[in-house]
Amino acid sequence: MERITIFDTTLRDGEQSPGCSMNVPEKLRMAHHLDRLGVDVIEAGFPIASEGDFAAVQAIAAVVRRPIIAGLARACSKDIERAWQAIQGAPRPRIHVFLATSDIHLKYKLRISRQQCLEQAIEAVSLAKSFCDDVEFSPEDATRTDPEFLCQVVEAVVAAGATTVNIPDTVGYTTPVEFGELICTIRENVRGIENVTISAHCHDDLGLAVANSLAAIAAGARQVECTINGIGERAGNASLEEIVMAMRVRPDRLAYQTEIVSEELFPSSQMLSEITGVAVQPNKAIIGRNAFAHEAGIHQDGMLKNPLTYEIMTPQSVGVPDSKLVLGKHSGRHALGLRCEQLGHHFDRHQLDEVYRHFVVLADRIKQVEDAHLLELISAIQKDRAAAADDRAQVKSIPLDVPAFAAARPDSGHGHSKLLRSMSVSSGAGLASFPLNPMPEHHGDQEDYLWGV
Repeated sequence: MERITIFDTTLRDGEQSPGCSMNVPEKLRMAHHLDRLGVDVIEAGFPIASEGDFAAVQAIAAVVRRPIIAGLARACSKDIERAWQAIQGAPRPRIHVFLATSDIHLKYKLRISRQQCLEQAIEAVSLAKSFCDDVEFSPEDATRTDPEFLCQVVEAVVAAGATTVNIPDTVGYTTPVEFGELICTIRENVRGIENVTISAHCHDDLGLAVANSLAAIAAGARQVECTINGIGERAGNASLEEIVMAMRVRPDRLAYQTEIVSEELFPSSQMLSEITGVAVQPNKAIIGRNAFAHEAGIHQDGMLKNPLTYEIMTPQSVGVPDSKLVLGKHSGRHALGLRCEQLGHHFDRHQLDEVYRHFVVLADRIKQVEDAHLLELISAIQKDRAAAADDRAQVKSIPLDVPAFAAARPDSGHGHSKLLRSMSVSSGAGLASFPLNPMPEHHGDQEDYLWGV
């Protein structure tokens, strides 16, 4: 399989997310973890931006030795010289130069002509090349640039010495088919393009960053720029973990390999969240809290029989300790019975039916059923049944073949309400979830299949 270079820009573009800025020790700590993760390129920062960013890039270049260390620079001499000063201590330094090429940026932001843009790009790459053999050039807002002019700029910077040409979807505007066609256009029309690496840098404004990145790879790009947790400007960048695991899980369609140590994906995500204080959305693919959590009864029942029924990768393959079965109103008897057993309560089928009926009412009321709630529910049911048995004993004896726990089961909402009023339940902050450890099947009906796909 062809190898894809993973260019991580968590410490540069990712840090530009509101609230995600990092100081020097934090960036250095994150860089060490990115090294353990196996990324090929670390874009350590934008050295001209501040003294702190310069110091961070310089510190990372001095101690992180395996990956390429890149510093970003605008297409002007001061930026390029500052970037080189910051990264020159790295064994494998790279200067990453960018210049906008779309007409809207040229007219309103830079206020220069296309010809001036072309000349500035050539001059900047030539200067960077005089300092560093490894030079990357990005035509900012490439996906809104006239394709003919874009090819002209790319050909010029390749001739000037660029070794990587990055095609950024700066504002997250493109679609997968369109982006793939643009990469093909560049490959077919730019002289010398076969001698350089084509890269893709996609933003997620339309939620298409990962799809666009994969389309670029399929069209011939061999470097992809991404971030941990998908952080970045506005809606963020393409998510590193999603790109890597898409290729890992679907080699039949995405026959590419990376050097990423996938077991470090979740730890990397956790570290970034800790450093920035920005939590990952629960339903985030691969590393979100719910990525390997199951509440619906049909899913829980399938997971307990064979995890492959509802998980296309193992949690351990991305560094998550285990799958979780979450107890909520959608849960079935199978998962509830397993959790009761893990808490030390073993019930026969009739007893479990009793607990399940009350559990569903409780879950509908408080939404989040924690272990303490479940234990209190079991205790309340047992006390309620014992009291009812004592009352009935005064008028008649209970048949020996009827378990006291299962006798006189309430069939109305009134019975549930009375029992729940006896509990001191409150909605807790965390879901009651527990590791997935398969147990033998105890029943043959379809009662856990109430909740479908």
